[in-house]
Amino acid sequence: MEFKDYYEIMGVKRDATQDEIKRAYRKLARKYHPDVSKEPDAEQKFKQVGEAYEVLKDPEKRAAYDQLGANWKAGQDFRPPPDWDAGFEFSGGGFTEGDASAYSDFFESLFGRGFGGARAAGRGRRTYHARGEDHHAKVLIDLEDAFHGATRTITLRVPELDPQGHVVTRERTLNVRIPKGIRQGQQIRLAGQGAPGLGEGKAGDLYLEVEFRPHPIYRVEGRDLYLDLPIAPWEAALGARVKAPTPGGVVDLKIPPGSASGRKLRLKGRGIPGKPPGDIYVVLQIVVPPATTEKAKELYREMEKELAFNPRARLGV
Repeated sequence: MEFKDYYEIMGVKRDATQDEIKRAYRKLARKYHPDVSKEPDAEQKFKQVGEAYEVLKDPEKRAAYDQLGANWKAGQDFRPPPDWDAGFEFSGGGFTEGDASAYSDFFESLFGRGFGGARAAGRGRRTYHARGEDHHAKVLIDLEDAFHGATRTITLRVPELDPQGHVVTRERTLNVRIPKGIRQGQQIRLAGQGAPGLGEGKAGDLYLEVEFRPHPIYRVEGRDLYLDLPIAPWEAALGARVKAPTPGGVVDLKIPPGSASGRKLRLKGRGIPGKPPGDIYVVLQIVVPPATTEKAKELYREMEKELAFNPRARLGV
């Protein structure tokens, strides 16, 4: 997928005001409108301009796009960094005009349905007394917080316009209670923390979509955890009792004789708490000791003679 430089497409600087972006769009839309333009590839260019304007006209999308940095070049191979939009507070949706078919894969990868968390169905028309919009943000928490529950201080960045029409971000800090047993993708609702209402309307809510920070030893799937556990060849061949870490503490794990690398051992109910709780799957990984001494080398030579083992026998070689 190719990176799209929306500022280059619009012919404006990265610090352009919203009014400058609007004027640039009107000029280019007239120039490339398929019904009147004589330019080659007018329809394609008209779509590119419309997509660029869809991002740059919206302070929220523009602020998120800007954080990708100015070092990307148009046409450069691009994949969104993991959790690239974490910590941003949004009110709008992804495709605010048209539908997905009107935009490129690049746009969809950034501003599709997952942009900033789950979305309200629509903004709707506001009357004098109207409830405020719900806001959404993606936040990163530690896996351990899901096991024990916690109260954490979370700082969100809120895109907005300054008096000169430039997009800036302000920060706001919230104390958030993280419930025990929360899973990735679930939301924490903070009542009244969204946009203020109009007239006597109530404020909207803030929905925080939870993602886990990468963990050094566990992988997460739903409520289940996966742990790669290194074992020695003799532990795999003869069986053994070894220590294995879990978020609830170290446990004794029985390794069955004749275990191979990749074998999964299940620790029932030791995954993320819930009804029912998840499990932990321990994936055995046989680690071969290095032959760094003459005595170690001799041991390997003895094994070669005594075991007559061909690991490639099933391949017919």
